[in-house]
Amino acid sequence: KYFISEELMKKSLPLMSLLSLGLIFGGPIDSMTKSATAASHGKNVNWNLSTWGKRRAFTEGIEAVSKYVADKSDGHFTIKINYGGTLSKPRENLDGISLGAFEAATFCASYHADKNKAVTVLELPFLPITNGDVQKAADLAVYSHPATIKEMKKWNAKLLMSAALPQYEFMGRGKEPRTIADFKGMRVRALGGIGKAMKVIGAVPTTVTAPETYRAIETGTVDAAAFAFYSHFSYKINEVSTWRTTNLSPGSVNCPLVVNIDAYNSLSDKNKKILTDAVDAGYAALDKAYSASIDKYTPQADKQGIKKITYSEADLNAFRKAAAQPVWDQWIKEANAVGLPAQELLDLVLKTAKDASK
Repeated sequence: KYFISEELMKKSLPLMSLLSLGLIFGGPIDSMTKSATAASHGKNVNWNLSTWGKRRAFTEGIEAVSKYVADKSDGHFTIKINYGGTLSKPRENLDGISLGAFEAATFCASYHADKNKAVTVLELPFLPITNGDVQKAADLAVYSHPATIKEMKKWNAKLLMSAALPQYEFMGRGKEPRTIADFKGMRVRALGGIGKAMKVIGAVPTTVTAPETYRAIETGTVDAAAFAFYSHFSYKINEVSTWRTTNLSPGSVNCPLVVNIDAYNSLSDKNKKILTDAVDAGYAALDKAYSASIDKYTPQADKQGIKKITYSEADLNAFRKAAAQPVWDQWIKEANAVGLPAQELLDLVLKTAKDASK
């Protein structure tokens, strides 16, 4: 019943030998399995992501996205994170995306506000952003607005998520600004709306990039810098500082993760979904990293003897009154001038933040 002819046996031996080797060494059978998995995701996709600095709380979002994408695609869709500005300088990442020099990148809107005016609404001072979840909601609402999408298409770019940076504080050296008025004449590294708010109270803002700030303070060309608390330590600003503010909370800088539209459109539907789903993992990682950084760096700042400056509620209210609405009004005027629905975008941020806070 199970008789196999000698001729058939001879013809089958080579195939049986190959199958046996495959079972032993993970050859043909393993390859066939991998090919089947690859087919379910389409061809292998390997992206490069350009960013600056080194791995830190700010980059835990893109690290989580990279890991999620690789895990969910069984390694057939990867995003390699290139640190240190090895692919492009921070101010040139959006240009690199436009040219297709790499498939993904981070940038900060304030580095080139004229290129991404819509996104800069999120950098206005004293927005009602109370925590990371509210920041996430506001960012994604603006990113998905038709006017923002249209503006970013000029750079062949699609906004994916933000770094959801916490509210900024100042750290610096020299004369301590014990009152808001003490900032008058001070040279400060302050971007976007924060810089404009500081200008209102007499400070002299500059848009030095993050990696350049340490040297600027060390040499005295800048007196203080505004960063999320952890960033002062990431860029070693604490090593050249003698004081820090604790409750100024003037706003934040918006730094998105952006992808090249052509690269995105070339993804299979399955990989597009994986990339979209990775956003939640990215935000969760950021929230965890920022929380951990406060626990890690607060004792370090205290040990170094960096003096804490806390402002009175009266001082803060005067600052908000002087800087918030005038800067908002100026932004609306500028955004309208380039064809953006400025008031609509600002209202979207305010409403989204209010709803998310609930």
